[in-house]
Order: sequence, then structure tokens, then C-alpha cells
Amino acid sequence: MKTYESLHETLSFYGINCHQPYYISSGNPIFNFPKTPFRIDFYALCICTAGNITVEIDNREYHISKNGLLISAPSTILKFLNIGKEFRMKLLFFEKNFLLKNISNPFFLERLGLFNQASFNVITSDDQHSDKLSKLLEYLHLTTKRKGRFTEDIIRTIIFNLLLEVAEIALVDKDNTIQEQDDNNCLFFKFSQLAQQEAFKHKDVKYYAEKLFVSNKYLINIVKRASGKTPHQIIDECLLKETYILLANPELTISDIAYDAGFNSVSAFGRFFKKYASISPSEYRKQQHV
Repeated sequence: MKTYESLHETLSFYGINCHQPYYISSGNPIFNFPKTPFRIDFYALCICTAGNITVEIDNREYHISKNGLLISAPSTILKFLNIGKEFRMKLLFFEKNFLLKNISNPFFLERLGLFNQASFNVITSDDQHSDKLSKLLEYLHLTTKRKGRFTEDIIRTIIFNLLLEVAEIALVDKDNTIQEQDDNNCLFFKFSQLAQQEAFKHKDVKYYAEKLFVSNKYLINIVKRASGKTPHQIIDECLLKETYILLANPELTISDIAYDAGFNSVSAFGRFFKKYASISPSEYRKQQHV
């Protein structure tokens, strides 16, 4: 599995030379898509402007058609399954550090509640909202060509506006805007981010509760309320995502991966992987032609 760790590396796949911490696509047809699963380590917003596409996101299949939106956070794993002939999209990539420069609240993005699946969200929109987002992207694209003292700050402001518009579209229950639920969502995303970073080393819920200065019981309740899952399930999902990436590396043996992932035996790793993926690690490798 390929890991695109920077905008430059990702865009170079398409022959695009970009050294900025953000990128806005032209909306022109794309004829070359990666054939294997890949992980991106930056934020992405995709608007389908025509046709349709079927993608696998964190091992789940989604069909996105005209006016559909995909917004994803770092560490999301994508795989293109089927691209319609008429498919067109507009893309925005940006790095979190660029967006949050000079912002006092580092959890601004988490508080927006953009990601109903911990690291991504697929949203059905309409012509009116899609047109509004497309115009904002066009304005953003024009702004990036300017060279002024405050150009970068203007770019950040437009991206903020885009994200707020997407958050409005995604918002189903207006009661989620009350402060208590905002705080709970913030804690859930802190936990999710920590689990993505630490799942290989720490699988005990107590570790995460102590790092977040809450009790085990409180963390369990918040995570369950926000995602319908237990903290242990979230930790296992993060661990599974990373093992997918390692299994795609032919230079690593399954034994290497098992111990790197913190399992005390290959059989323990095999039981864990089969529990969630329904196949063994070696069978997964065969499916991916590794």
C-alpha cells in the first residue's frame, strides 16, 4: 500500500509540480488513478461535479455521484474501485499546520464535526450547495495566483469558509452545536488522533484515559456516544489500518509485521487480523498481489 506523506509526493504522481502546503484542482478530467490502496497524510475535500465514482475508504465501499462530497483527515486509506467515464471532480488538499497557523485553538477542525467516521465523511449534497462550494474553490484558485502581503491569510480564510459551509451541509442535528456536545466531540477526536499515533505501542484503554486526564468510564461513554463504538474497537481499527499498510510492503515478513504491531506471536496477529478482515494476513497479501 502506498503512503502519500506530502502534497508534493501525491501530486507528482500526476506530474504536477507543487511546493505549496495546499492545492486546488482545475476540475479537468483525470485519466490516471492509483490502482492500489493508498494513505494520505493531509486533509482533502472532493466535490463530484459530474458522473460517479466508487471508492473504498478505510475498507468500506462508497458510491459518490454528482454533488456528492468527500472530506477526509490525515491517515485515511483510499482505493479507487470504479471510475465512471463522465466522472469529474474538484479537489482541495491542505496541510493542517498551514491552516491553523496563528490560530489559538488547535482543535478547530475537530469542533466542526466534519467527520462522522472518525477520519472521513461522505455527504450527499445538491446543486445549490455544490455550486456554492465550487465558486469558493474558484475564488480560492484565483487568490493563490496573487502575490501580496496578506495572500496566505486570505487563502486560509477562504478554506475556513469552505469547511464551515461543508459543516453546515453535514449538520443533521442542530442540537450538536451546544457546548457540552462540542466538548465531547473534541475529546473523541483527541482520543482518535492519539489512537492513530499510539495503537502499535498501547492497546490498553487506561493508557488513553490517563493521557486525556479522564477516567476510563468517562472515556468509554464519550467514545460510545460519538461513534457507537468502544475505545478498544477504535484502537483496533487504527491498528488494523496500519497493518494493511505494512502488509503491502513485500520486504516485510508477516512475522516482522506481527512483532512491529506489538503482538507477542504471529498466531495472535493472525487471529486479530482475521477477526476484522475475515481473511488471514497471507490471504490478504495474495488479494493485493503482494
